[in-house]
Amino acid sequence: MTAMVEIPRETASSISPPVPGSDEFGFDKMRRDLEQINAAFPDGYRGEIIRGRIVVSPWSKGKYRPMMRSFVRQVTPHAPEGHEVDTAPFLFVFPSHSRGFGPDIHVSDAELTDVDSIYLPGEALSLVGELTSKSTADFDRLDKVEVYGKAGVPVYVLVDVLNETVTVYSSPAEGGYRRHTLIKFGDKVQIPAPFDCELDTADWQA
Repeated sequence: MTAMVEIPRETASSISPPVPGSDEFGFDKMRRDLEQINAAFPDGYRGEIIRGRIVVSPWSKGKYRPMMRSFVRQVTPHAPEGHEVDTAPFLFVFPSHSRGFGPDIHVSDAELTDVDSIYLPGEALSLVGELTSKSTADFDRLDKVEVYGKAGVPVYVLVDVLNETVTVYSSPAEGGYRRHTLIKFGDKVQIPAPFDCELDTADWQA
């Protein structure tokens, strides 16, 4: 029997029911479900575990590539020792928060992510970057800010393509992040420790 998943092209879609609570058993079940249905995803879609659901959303559009390349080029020389900057699709998991995110840009410990699994440990991350789309904007602006901060990811850079802004979150805390800096496309923004570098968005266009 062949499973078929039909997904609207402009909206993120849940393909598993909500799982009450945030216990690790429920999260482990969602991870197994995600593995089983992964083959049913249409080309151009990715699966994440968000708010107790398996959510499928479209991959980034090609017009985002110049911004992503610029981001990577500027941040790479300042990455912590042993950490690698990448845009390849990998799923980082946060079991205590029942979440699994596939960030657009990620900087992570190469040793900690050398695992024989599609699930990479969230604690390996030193920076994540997300570029919003219509289907992911709410998740990127709300849920991921909270979870990345609670999980202790040092820096979260939200590139809000829809609003042409960049927000840099830092100083992770139990409620999310204690600090953030907002700029418009075209300006420069400081990426704090452990990077301590400047991100120039002069050439960025939505």
